[in-house]
Amino acid sequence: MKTFSKRDNVDRKTEIKQVIIVRKDLKMGVGKIAAQSCHASLLSFIRAEKNDRDMVNTWLNEGGTKIVLKAESEESFGEIKKLLKNSGIPHFVVRDAGQTQVPPGTETAIGIGPYYSDKIDSITSKLKLL
Repeated sequence: MKTFSKRDNVDRKTEIKQVIIVRKDLKMGVGKIAAQSCHASLLSFIRAEKNDRDMVNTWLNEGGTKIVLKAESEESFGEIKKLLKNSGIPHFVVRDAGQTQVPPGTETAIGIGPYYSDKIDSITSKLKLL
């Protein structure tokens, strides 16, 4: 017998989420990954809110779903950036200040959305959870 969750009734075309992608090739520590993820989430949120405040409010009211994924290499990270560039999906690429673990200007994470899950998934579906 199958059990159903609230998510079984969600329409993927109207579900809204935020995705954070972290570069694993940089070998950042856990605290650094957390900080870069927070930067990506907040700055992408600000960008998304400027584009569509109603969507962002819906996302907040529905619990603010966030997923954190990993890019295994600089190349895979670059591919995601290319796909996002012309997608119309609000996003933000974090460039580190270089005060601790990585050189200044290193791209460490990408925040995507909040935006429609199906649109984000069309770009990120091959990445694995962090």
